[in-house]
Amino acid sequence: MGVLFLEAAEVPEALPMQGLSASLVLIAVIAVVAPLATRLLDHWVKVPIVVFEIVLGIVLGPSLLGWVQSTVFTDTLADFGLAMLFFVAGNEIDFTAIRGRPLYRASTGWVISLAAGIGAGFILVPSAEAAVIIGVALCSTALGALLPILRDAGASKTPIGVAVTALGAAGEFGPLIAISLFFSGRELGVASGVLLGFVLLTGVAIYFASQARHTLFHTQVTATLHTSSQFAIRSILLVLSTLVVLSMVLGLDMLLGAFAAGVLWKVTIARAPEVDRKIIETKIDAVAFGFLVPIFFIDTGIDFDLGALISSPVTLAMVPLFLALLLIIRGLPSLLAAPPGSSRADKSALVLFGATGLPIIVAVTTIGREHGLITSGTSSALIGAGMLSVLLFPLLALRQLRRAEAADPTLLAPDA
Repeated sequence: MGVLFLEAAEVPEALPMQGLSASLVLIAVIAVVAPLATRLLDHWVKVPIVVFEIVLGIVLGPSLLGWVQSTVFTDTLADFGLAMLFFVAGNEIDFTAIRGRPLYRASTGWVISLAAGIGAGFILVPSAEAAVIIGVALCSTALGALLPILRDAGASKTPIGVAVTALGAAGEFGPLIAISLFFSGRELGVASGVLLGFVLLTGVAIYFASQARHTLFHTQVTATLHTSSQFAIRSILLVLSTLVVLSMVLGLDMLLGAFAAGVLWKVTIARAPEVDRKIIETKIDAVAFGFLVPIFFIDTGIDFDLGALISSPVTLAMVPLFLALLLIIRGLPSLLAAPPGSSRADKSALVLFGATGLPIIVAVTTIGREHGLITSGTSSALIGAGMLSVLLFPLLALRQLRRAEAADPTLLAPDA
């Protein structure tokens, strides 16, 4: 029996398991160190936590120290994190606030950005598929990263905050539509029909959810908020997994299902007591930003191909080029969503907020790299530009808002 146990301990499976265990521990270490680093630098400069998560993933990953390796398990957790990020984005959008002029003008600006982005892609790369990938990446806005920044700054309910929310809604939902149309593996007409069917099915579910009172559902949610049953969180996972799987079965991007799940949950829980809704939002933040979302950004850093980026001066020069293109292609059309009477500082902030992008950039470049449509260097350059946009643009935009507030102290009154 001792021999048998010894042989079982020596099977080749042990080494991969050891690597996975080390990676999981180090990923957890990065997840703890990142907020500490953010807080440490907060007195001098406000650096979004996602920047630390990605950078630490690069440092500890194969590109530099090689202490953390990407595995199937961590990649799966990262996919869940990305889905949860888009669920939160869909759940936090206040459609009653952005409907009408803000959303219409933001959507128009996004269409202009998509056309300009694909045009720029054709100039930079020879193939149509690669041009579309670059175009979709350059027309995105990181709503999931911007909403917490606006909320912390007390600007989420101001006219500029509403405009940024509209820009983010168009800049996340629009690229998801484009990804589902262009990269579903079907002809454009068939893909459009499948996408329309998914949108109609989801729309019907949202409509009926908005009309029903959900009395029994809300009672069960209230009764289990502080018990091990956690009916609300389990229901969220059911809604999220159902729409994500449905979108994947239909050949659409899973993030479209995750975004739609967030909207559906927001409608479903809208008539619950406000106290319960606030508790549930806290629990969602805990699951998303305390567990799954950090793994996604850390895994992005681990998979980041730094060698491909710095191996060629031309590739390295593409990082500032793509950063400038984000400002021009995504930022300038964002001015269409500017509220009437906006000051120059407000418009500058809107351009910077609109040009902030990362999650969609990571998602679409991963698709392109895995299908051999773009090189690792181009993918790394786009992700690098997205990282810099998240690091620089919100910081500069907040300074513009403070300048506008100094000129008119009533601007941040709604959240003050």
